[in-house]
Order: sequence, then C-alpha cells, then structure tokens
Amino acid sequence: MLGDGEAAARPAGTSRRARARPHSRPRPRTRRILRGIALGAAALLVLGIGAVGVQLARLPADDVAPIAVGALEVAAPFEGESGAAALQVSGDAVRVLRDGALVWASEPGRAFLTAATGTLDVQEHRGYFWPAVHRDRVWSEQTIDAVTPTAEGWTLEGRLRAGAHETPYELAIVDDGARVTMAASVPAATSVALHSGRTERAGVHGFGEQFTDFDLDGRVIPLLVREQGVGRGLQPLSLLADLTNHAAGGTDLMTYAAWPSFATDDLRGLRVAPGSAAAHAFAVADLSAPGRVGVEVWNPSVTVELAGGDTPAAVVAALHEGDERRPIADWTQHGMLVGAQGGSDAVRERVAALREAGTEIAGVWLQDWVGQRTTDFGERLWWTWQLDRTRYPDWQRLVDELHAEGTRVTSYVNPFLVDAAPKGDPGIRNLYAEARDAQLLVRDASGQPYGIDQGGFTAYLVDLTNPAARDWFAEVIAEEVLGEGVDGFMADFAEGLPFDAALHEGSAAELHNAWPRLWMETVADACRRAGEPECVTWFRAGSLGATPALAWTGDQLVDFGREDGLESALLGTLSAGVSGWPVVHSDLGGYTSIDARVHDYVRSPELLQRWAELAAFGPMMRTHETNRPAANLQPDEDAAVASHLAAMTRVFAALAGYRAEVLDEAVRTGLPVMRHGWLVAPGTAAAEVDTQFFLGDDVLVAPVLRPGADEVAVTLPPGQWRHLFTGELVEGGQTVTVPAPIGQPAAYVDAASPWADELVDAVRGSG
Repeated sequence: MLGDGEAAARPAGTSRRARARPHSRPRPRTRRILRGIALGAAALLVLGIGAVGVQLARLPADDVAPIAVGALEVAAPFEGESGAAALQVSGDAVRVLRDGALVWASEPGRAFLTAATGTLDVQEHRGYFWPAVHRDRVWSEQTIDAVTPTAEGWTLEGRLRAGAHETPYELAIVDDGARVTMAASVPAATSVALHSGRTERAGVHGFGEQFTDFDLDGRVIPLLVREQGVGRGLQPLSLLADLTNHAAGGTDLMTYAAWPSFATDDLRGLRVAPGSAAAHAFAVADLSAPGRVGVEVWNPSVTVELAGGDTPAAVVAALHEGDERRPIADWTQHGMLVGAQGGSDAVRERVAALREAGTEIAGVWLQDWVGQRTTDFGERLWWTWQLDRTRYPDWQRLVDELHAEGTRVTSYVNPFLVDAAPKGDPGIRNLYAEARDAQLLVRDASGQPYGIDQGGFTAYLVDLTNPAARDWFAEVIAEEVLGEGVDGFMADFAEGLPFDAALHEGSAAELHNAWPRLWMETVADACRRAGEPECVTWFRAGSLGATPALAWTGDQLVDFGREDGLESALLGTLSAGVSGWPVVHSDLGGYTSIDARVHDYVRSPELLQRWAELAAFGPMMRTHETNRPAANLQPDEDAAVASHLAAMTRVFAALAGYRAEVLDEAVRTGLPVMRHGWLVAPGTAAAEVDTQFFLGDDVLVAPVLRPGADEVAVTLPPGQWRHLFTGELVEGGQTVTVPAPIGQPAAYVDAASPWADELVDAVRGSG
C-alpha cells in the first residue's frame, strides 16, 4: 500500500490544538493517491460504470495460473529405511516417514514433480508488482525409474513428460539427523513444482503473512513481496485507487511478507529450505486442487524441508526449528509506545496529556526526527537519516527528560537515501553523495544510481548485496540514528527492489524477495555496532527464514473491515504466526485514511477503542497518527478515548508476567504469541474460528470486529473458562454470545491454568 513509517507533523513549538496539521508523510504515493481517488470518485459519478469497465481492462493484474499435473508411473515398488527416516514407493504414490510418522506424501496416482520452461514478467509501479507467468512447455507427467539408497537417504531418478518430449530429473531425499529434506533438480527447466498430497480439502495455513482466511484452501497465491494496496478489494475504494493510481487498490493476495512455508490439517509441514538456491525465487502456491498443495519455484531446482508432529503446534515448531530468533526488549512490555511528532513541545504535550489520563507509557515513537520537506504533494520527511536540529533544537534535553521518566525513545529509518543538498542544512552529511561516490547504491541498466520516483523527490536504495555498502549503512545507522540516544526504530520498506535493477552481486529478479532479509541483517548489525542490546526494531516486509524480533502488519485502513481494516490485521497476524513470524503487532487505530468523496475513510472513536482492546492482548501496543493526522482522531484529543486507552494499557501491563512466559516460548520454539485456535485447541470448534485468538495457550480473546456491536460470539474449547474482567466462570465446549461493551472485551483464561487467579486479579485490579 503506502508504507507505514511516516505521517504529517507539526512545526516545532506549535500547539496540537492550535492548528490543523498537514496531511502528509514521506511516502511517494500518499498525496497522489488521496487526490487521485477523490478525482476518480467524481469521475465515476459523471461517467458511470460503463467507462469503468473499459479502463479496468487495461490495468495490470496477476496472471499466475497453476501448472498442470498429470499421471505418475512407478517402475517398481520400493521400501527402505535410513536412520529415523523411511521411504515407501507404491504403485501410485510416494510416502516419507520419520520416526514412524508420515511427514510427506504425494497425491495418489498424480505426479508430485512437474516442471516448465517459460518466462516470468513482472510489471511494477511505485512498489506495486504484478507477476505474469508464461509457460512454453510443461512437463506434467512423471515416471520413477529407479530408487537408489544413499548414505543418508535415497535418490529417485526418472523422467518428466510433455507429450512426446521428455526430460530427466533427480530427487534426493536426505535425513540429516535433524530433519528430512527433499531436493529436486530438473536441469532443462525454468521452473520446478513440487506437489504434496493432502486429505481432500484438508486446511492449509501459512505462506507468510496472508490477510485472508486462515485456511487458504482453494487459492492460487503469488509468493511475491510487494505493496499490499489501498482497500485490498474493498469497494468502491479499491476500484477508485485502481482507476486513478495504476491499480493501487491491491487485491486480497497482496502482502509485504510472502514466502513458501505451510502446514496442513494432516499434521504435515513443508517449506523451501531457507539456505537453498531457490529460497527467495518467485514462487506460486497452488491450493486449487482438493487433494494436493503445489509450490512452483522459478528455478531449475528446489530443496524443501519436511516436518510432522502429533499436534499442529508441534508441526509449526518442527517446521521452524533452527531459525534464529531474538527476544524483544523487556521495556516494551510495561506500557504503550506513543506515536508523537511536531517538535519537542508537541511531544511533551501529548505525553503529558496521556499520562494525565492514566496511560502506562513505555516509550515514544518520533517519526519526524529528520525534519520535513515541502513537495508538490504537501509536507513530507527528509530521508537523510540525521537529526533535524531546527525541528528539535533541544533534542538531547527531550531525550534525557523522557529517559528520566522511564520512557524510551524510538524513531524511523528505511533503506533509501535522498540527496541532502536541497535541504540546505550545512550541519549534516550528504549520505546519498557519499554512497553514490563510493558506488554503494543500486544501479539502473546504464550503471547509474537507480532513481526511484517518490512523488515529488527521488530516492535511491543502498545496495544491500554489497558487503561494503552494508557495512557503511550499518555504521551510519549506528552513529546517526542510534547515536542520538534512541532505543530503536521502525525499519520500514524493503519490499520495493525493482526487478530490472543492477546489483553488486546477483540478480534483482532473484533477490527481490530476499531484500527484507538483507535489510533485517543490516539493521541488526547497526544495533550491534551501537552496543544497544535492547535496541527494538520492527519490520513489515519479510523473507523466508528471516525472523524479526518484532514485526507489524503494515498499512491497515482506518475501519473494521476484513479486507483491509482491523479484522485483516488479526488475520495477517494469525497467518504470520504459523509461517515463522511469532511476534507481530499492528498500528493501533489503523494507518490509511482517504477521503474518496463517496466515503471519507477516517477512524471513529469506537475504532480506536476496539483496536486498543485487541492490542492490549498482543505483544506490543503502539499508536499511529495515520497518514492524515488532522482528519483523524488522536487518542489524547477525546477524553473518553484517552481514558479507555489508558485502561487498556493498564491491562497490557497487568499481563506482563504471563506474556513474558509466552514470549520466551516464542523465542525457544517459534510458536506465535497470538495463536489461532487451530494451534491451541485442534479438533474442537475453536479451531475453526478466525475471529478470535489465544494469547499463549491459556488466554482466549474474542475482539469486537464490527462497528456498533456491544456483544460478541466466543467459541470456548472444552473445560472451564473465567472471564478476565468479571471473574465469571463459564463452561467450555460451546459457542456463547456474551456482552462486550467498550472497555470490557470478551477475554477469558483457562480456569485450570496456574495463571488463572493471578490474571483475573491483575486485570480486574488494573481498572
């Protein structure tokens, strides 16, 4: 969509209530989309729907039809064991077991390996990417001609057929003592697809942070990191964004964080091996056939890791075993991170107002620390990554004051640089010029720095494939950002590497999906260089096997909707949780606000309150002013909202002891902090519900996700459950509709939990 780091800010020393704040942020598309959607709405009213159909036909769109799958022929049955692994090749299927449990099976009678030659075309427009797959030849039928035991497993050899044309393949199955891997190679191919069998219509979960149903059965999903769109299908907003901003509306399949990793209701998991050659290649997940899950990777070979377990939680933990995970700093767990900007006086004013309301504050988040610039589209920020001492002349005093109060300070960084000369500040370095002269920037086809239009100015990506560039930029962040006394920052972007860029090492098309991982590694290096063991950074873009200590769901719309609002944030969190991102939060209150004329999308007091109730039971609470701060209610501008938010921060703080245990488990096992019922209560009705979640295993929350509702349905697993706000004991194993007035969300603790009494007392006492 638009990227979530930066919004409008007030001039230093200006009272928040004294003037309307400009609607701005330093992302390239915001003002253009706002203005374009408004104009598009008016045009629709004049032209009518007939003209719309003509224009929509010209818009880019995903074109990723699944690869065809034919028959499997087996020359002879085979059974063998190798260490803890076993292989069974029958007349119509292949099965792989480990310690007696099935970890992978092919669909009976159908090929489990197919391949193709062809091309991948990707259209791009300011961070939006639309892939189109063109296959010239598809080898859709498969033979197994020989199975040969090896020291650690087996090698299968055979042929793939496309009519009269054949090509050989080799598939190695290896048990390395930790897990089973399968490595398929088809030298003649452009893409290789592995098709896993599943019980008919068995649920499939994962593939990164997907904002649709938790069960992705029936879908064909491009696994491509990209902007997620405005509205993501919510009409008329997405239609207007498409018409006026070159398909900026997005679809329900677009996400900042997509990768090939999934688990099924059959208690089997698979992911492309993070360290393999195809780890970050473009891929297509095919869940359209009821008996299989296909993953087509645009590479001549693919290596996958297999996992199984007795429960869904065991499968997810096994699938992500060995991933590097770092704990989030404890200081984030005792209050909210307050979004504020506009200079020192404005920051002090907001913090004081929220403290007066009784808010537990852990830190502040100051996005405009680099200062503002004026463009044709309004006030935006300077991506110079150095303090603007005009805007914050007493920065160090402000930081010292906040730290003395026990309040941490965080800011904002992204992997772009801009020319600092137009800013006219002789006190700062021109980082763009330094990187340009040292050849540390991503280049275009002519070898020049790749200038990417940001709507009023041009920005340049640091080439994160260049070790020298990464060292330089990590040192810049350590000195210029963390050296200013901050305790962390939003690490935005990383989803927009152009496919036609030239890099120091490798192909941009092959490394596009890897860019978030390279950005995470650069940021982690900066924190190490700064000697900041409690440095807190949060990311929205993701890569296979790259696990941030903290992620956020990106740019949700300021509404309750399932397409792009509050409910979508919950859905994305639950999907990310089984895909290897265990600690995920969202912008409290949403981010994207657009006046589309036919409807002005601004957040209501109720939305802020309901979002706060969800966030209180997550891993971190953090407010955002939205991209139109003056048009959207801020928590400290309404007494009832401020009081409610303060109460929810006290609930968040009251859960700190229990949540610490859950966070520790997340680091040790990879199990998410916020869990779908499928992970906690498999086989029960609670495992089928997408609109509630568990904090760890013991706390169940059914947030209100519809405006105007004062009650909510909650599906309780068997056992007894205690309401955290009333203490009422309820029999589980049923779905009940319970009162959920603002300030009393439907939150329960398992009565058998050793935490039950403490949590009920703590939450009830937090008021």
